[in-house]
Amino acid sequence: MQTLLRAVIGLMLALVAVIAIVLIGARSADGPMALIAGGAFTTGTLHEGPMPHWAFVDDFETIEMQSLNPQRSRTIWVVQAEGRIFIPCGYMDSWWGRIWKQWPIEAERDGRVITRIDGKLYKQNLVRIMEGEILEPVLAELSRKYIGQPIPLAAVSSGALWIFELTPRA
Repeated sequence: MQTLLRAVIGLMLALVAVIAIVLIGARSADGPMALIAGGAFTTGTLHEGPMPHWAFVDDFETIEMQSLNPQRSRTIWVVQAEGRIFIPCGYMDSWWGRIWKQWPIEAERDGRVITRIDGKLYKQNLVRIMEGEILEPVLAELSRKYIGQPIPLAAVSSGALWIFELTPRA
């Protein structure tokens, strides 16, 4: 029985060590690794000139976003509405959402980000949207693209769903 217990504890410690190595290694990677946050972008072509009409992001399920403070990147959903680009973040009214998703809280302090879409880098700012006419088309597109059912405006006003607009940064 003791041998089995030692083997189980040894396997658990090995698993914890592997997870720690992956998470630490990801922090120096060129962007995120699926759901694991990554480091600062080191590749990509910086977009110059005016921002594009964002309709092309309809073809992307996710994009990559790097915050500047702290320098960390992640894979995120993206929604385009009326030629503008938005980033949704759900589960913000739950304890585990607040633990799991630190980037929205960090973005409220410093919204400077770089997005990487199809190899192009865009310098932008995240601005939280909590009200306004734009929310209806954003929620409709979020529902169509990812959720599959209507999303009430109350999800935003209650704080369960945070919506950020990506705006140009000089």
